[in-house]
This record gives sequence, C-alpha cells and structure tokens, in this order.
Amino acid sequence: MKKLAINIKYWAKSTALILGLSAAVSCDGFLEEDVISNIGNDYLNTPKGMNDGINAAYSSMRAWYGTERGNNLTIFGTDIFTNGADGSYKFMNTYTNQFDSRVNHLQELWDEFYRGINTCNAVIDRSVNLTGISQEIVAQRVAEAKFIRAHHYFILVQLFGGIDLQLSETILPTKEVTRATVPEIYSAIIKDLQEAIPNLEAEAQSSDYGRATRPAAEHLLGRVYLTKGTSEAAESSDFANAEPLFQSVIDNYGFELLDNFGDIHAFGNEINSEVIWSTQYTYDPLTNGGGNNAHVFFLMEYDVQPGMIRDTENGRPFKRYKSTDYTLNTIFADRVNDSRYKNTYVDHFLSNNPGTFNTTFDKSKASVTFAAGDTTIWLPGYNMSEAERAKYPYQVLTPELYTERLFPPMKKHKDPGRVDRTQFEGGRDYIAMRLADTYLLLAESQFKQGKIGLATENINVVRRRAAFPGKEAEMEISESELTFEFITEERARELIGEQTRWLDLVRWNILVERVKAYNPSDAKTNIQDYHVLRPIPQNQIDRAEGNASAFPQNPGY
Repeated sequence: MKKLAINIKYWAKSTALILGLSAAVSCDGFLEEDVISNIGNDYLNTPKGMNDGINAAYSSMRAWYGTERGNNLTIFGTDIFTNGADGSYKFMNTYTNQFDSRVNHLQELWDEFYRGINTCNAVIDRSVNLTGISQEIVAQRVAEAKFIRAHHYFILVQLFGGIDLQLSETILPTKEVTRATVPEIYSAIIKDLQEAIPNLEAEAQSSDYGRATRPAAEHLLGRVYLTKGTSEAAESSDFANAEPLFQSVIDNYGFELLDNFGDIHAFGNEINSEVIWSTQYTYDPLTNGGGNNAHVFFLMEYDVQPGMIRDTENGRPFKRYKSTDYTLNTIFADRVNDSRYKNTYVDHFLSNNPGTFNTTFDKSKASVTFAAGDTTIWLPGYNMSEAERAKYPYQVLTPELYTERLFPPMKKHKDPGRVDRTQFEGGRDYIAMRLADTYLLLAESQFKQGKIGLATENINVVRRRAAFPGKEAEMEISESELTFEFITEERARELIGEQTRWLDLVRWNILVERVKAYNPSDAKTNIQDYHVLRPIPQNQIDRAEGNASAFPQNPGY
C-alpha cells in the first residue's frame, strides 16, 4: 500500500476535535496529500471511499514514526541520549520551562492523531450499511481502523495521561470534550485490539504490504498490557495477559531474527523476516507526507572535517542526539562478544574531498593528506595517547575528544536514497515493530511473573543473534544474571534510537531517577516528578467549552 496513503482533511470551528471529511484523488490515480477536493460527505459510504479512508488513517502514523516530533518526544530527555550541538528543541532534553503547552510538536501530534482517530471512527461507523463489497473485506478494514485507533490512543495516553476518548464519528463541530480516565482509555484500547485480531490477516506480512496484520495487533496488545501493568490502570493479570500474545507472534507466523544484527536496518532491507509492521514512506513527494526524517538527527559534524564534504551516503548531520557516557561505557561496554556497538555506530569515514588539510580536533599531527576513499576519521571507541594517535595518517577521534559536534554517529536510520545531500524528507519505511523487541517484551512479562528461566532463555535468543560469529556462548547469561537492571540495559542495546526509550523509562517508573543519574545536561537538575507526562496542547484547552475548567492541564505545566 505504498502509494495509497492520502491525507483526509477536516474542518473545525474552534473545536476540540478536528472534524469533517474530504479526500483527494489525483488525475493519475494515485492518492495525494494536502489537497482539499470537493468530494462529498457520502464518499466514505462507498467501497472505494472506505478503502481510501482507511489509507488516510494509516497516513496519520507518519505524525509519529520517523518524524522530528516522534524522535524528540522519545529520544530526548532520557538516560541514553543527550543533546548535541543542534540548538533546536534542546529544552525537550533539559526539561526547562520552554517545554510548555505551546510547543508545536505537541499540538501537531495531537491534531494529526485525532484526525486519524476520527477517520477510523468514520470507517467503523459507516461500515454497517456498506454495500458492493465483501463482508470479509469490510471486517478486515474495520479491524485495521480499530488497530490504528488503538495505536493512537496508546501513544496519547502514555504521553498525556487521561485524554478525550472519542469512539464514534464526530460530524458536526463541537466544543464539548472531557478528559477520560486512564483506566477508561486502556479499556477502550484493549477492546479495539481484541476485536481487531480475529479479522486481520493471519500472515507475517499483509498481502498488501503495510497494512496491519494479526501479529502486529498481538504485539501491540501485548505491549499495551505490559505498559498498563505499571500504570494507574494496573491489574494483577496484566503481565500474564501479555505473555501469550508475544508468544503467539514468535510461534505462529514464521518471523525469524536475521543472522546479522547490522542487516536489520541496512538500507534497502526494510522488508525482512524480522519486521512485524512498519510505517510506509516513499521517495515520491506527492505521497510521502513530511518524510522519514530520522536520518538527520543522530549524526556528527563530519562534513566540515579534513577530507570530507556532505554527501547523501554519510547524511545531513543535524548533530541533535549525542549518546551519553552511560550509553557508550555501560550499555555498550562489551565490544568483544557483542556486535551491536559496531553495528549501531559509524566508526570511520572515507574521503570524498581529496587533498591536504590542517588537522582540526586531532593535533597529534599538523596536517593530513587524502586520496579519494582514504580513511579520514577513525573512531576507535577508546582513548589512546597522542603519540599513538600520531602513528595514523588520519585523524583519530577518541572519547576524550568528543564534543557536542563530534561523537559516535548512529547509522541505523541513514538514508543514502535521498535525491540530494540536503533533502530532509527521507523515504525509508520506519520499522515500528520487530521480532527482537517481541522477545524482549516476552522476557519482561515473564520476569514480572517470576518465570526467570523462561525469561532468561528469551533474552538469550536475542543475545545469541547479537553475538559476533563464534561468540554466541559468551553472550548467554545465566538466570542469576537476569535482573531488572539488565532488562533495561538490554532493551537499550537492542533498540537504541528506535523511539522506545522515553516510553520505557516512564512505564518502568524510573524516568526521573535515570535522567538525574545519567543525562549530563541541565536535565538532571531540572527534571521533576510531573515530567512523566507531557503538557496538554494549549490550543486543545483553548478550544474546549470551559477551557481549563473542562479540560485541565497536566500538573506542573
């Protein structure tokens, strides 16, 4: 369904919801974004309208996965990343009072997700009397709508707590909204996913790639239970409910871990046996929305160094997210047995700008000369004396020389397929769910139930795959080594930079203590207990009947 994403537009009159429906179809048959047509309200009552509506709902996933807002809300302000030199949105890492209800990321995500939710509501409500289409397809599309609606509410409740819960289509403008309780929202999410699972395709990947499948919904529902189990909505059965869902994803659909950890995010390999579900992007600007932007944020300032200029292969370096010392020295302490440091970070650069240059950061030599393809920078990951660095005919960037501009860049999201070296709108699909995460979540649900043996074995499945060839035995841990701290670190090793960390720290109820302990910025002095929730967007409060009295702000903001 790569070419089927459209953006349904809505109209609102000072409302708390984004309402009203129209869609656009281009003359060449592809569905365009950001175009308002004169297609009437009855369009969704047709088979094609239903299909286009659900495709529009999928496009709202692009408000979160791979975007600047999705990354800033999950990468910044954690224990494993801090801010680099890029000045944009540093306050989201440092928790200053600039991070308030007027931040555009909050407003954009809120509005786009509610657009998606209302589109899902419309698809669901109008499916009842739909004719001219098989009931099997109707049931599948409704199940997809419930998957998307549940996904959006799950992200929103984790970020904001109690929010407005709308489970039917809003057709007319309204200002009457309330904040449902967290238990009410989780109940609605679980109901949606339980109803969706039987009617989704029971395949590893949909025959129309990119659509929600049964294993994707099971993975999501398992994570919902696991997260709910440490929330104010917690029930004693949550961890037990999560376990069989994850086990089903592993056992029943033919997913397989790739042999090489580095292949998971290799460019051009976005569709592979480990991917459970991904958000679709494309290099066509008509169907790509704002694009997958993750490629720019994790890179260092390589492009002004001797022998280098910016290119599409090495990326456009925003220098926004810098791995913390805790990440480099503790999370990735084992680089002999564990391949994930080497497969996560760039450790060298090859010259694309030959010539002779004065050195910049490595003063162990006065100048360096490069031919095309020569190594220009090496990041060994450990310190060495100046005399030892001087032995190499290129600059050596060691940890003692790291700055906000120069640090190990992460390569998971690099996108050399962009049309030019300045393009921000990347086109790679964003892997939102993958099998290694399922194993880790299963292990965590078992650990929570005291099933230490089973949990250890599932952790070891992931660790054996992460091993350098021949080091599989050395990577295995014993039951006595499996602690909660180990689980938090293993998830960082496996999933770093994949929009999970802030959400993990919050659901583990350790965000504040971990930021204070490991984030070297002003975050450690600024973060407060109330920062486990984000501020409700001010425009949402302003357009509610009664404003803050009817739709109150989260405490502290």
